[in-house]
Amino acid sequence: MPFEFRRPNPRFRSTPPFVLSNALIAINVGLFIWMTLGAVGSDILGTTSTDRSMDFVIARIFLEQGEWYRLVSCGFVHFGVIHVGFNMLLLYQLGRLIEPVVGSLRFALLYFAALLGGSLGALLLSPDAATGGASGAVFGLMAASVVGVGQRGVNPLRTGLGVTFAINVLFTLAVPGVSVGGHFGGAAIGALVGALSLAPRSWHVPAWAGVVVPIAASTACVAAAVAFVVG
Repeated sequence: MPFEFRRPNPRFRSTPPFVLSNALIAINVGLFIWMTLGAVGSDILGTTSTDRSMDFVIARIFLEQGEWYRLVSCGFVHFGVIHVGFNMLLLYQLGRLIEPVVGSLRFALLYFAALLGGSLGALLLSPDAATGGASGAVFGLMAASVVGVGQRGVNPLRTGLGVTFAINVLFTLAVPGVSVGGHFGGAAIGALVGALSLAPRSWHVPAWAGVVVPIAASTACVAAAVAFVVG
């Protein structure tokens, strides 16, 4: 991804620049190994799910039973090496693009807001499907980056970032079994939050907006999910 946001002066950085994105990758990979531990052939290649993974995926029936933790836990479930590998590759690249610019706290808030947006989208479009994966959160990071590039007067499609996002959108629409709601829900929330978190300095967006807006968006996603399930 050749486009680079302007990074803050490293002399004023109090934590390593990629601590949160590295931690998320480690957690996702660790959980994938744990969930597939003892599984055989087809499961490891991603054609089936394990009993452990089913304890974390999201579907309306689980939320009706009060298992609301699945709104978040579903973002840490992957079905096969290709699934987790592709998501973690994108998370690695996007983390190195965004986290040094916004800081680990605002990166975490952006990530989890997009994750919850993906959970809501999956519930709305495929409520009975067992859905999991970091794709909603990753799509949110991509959408935030695309918006941030556009705000700087650059055509995103002239960058590797925009092309990657476009390819992933086409992949989402063309490949059966991919969670359209999860991907687009994450992208919508990511674009909303990213418009403030990655806004150019000349826009004079207050620093608190990068904290308040993702928290408000996350709360709204949870409230909408509750309303959908209970209603």
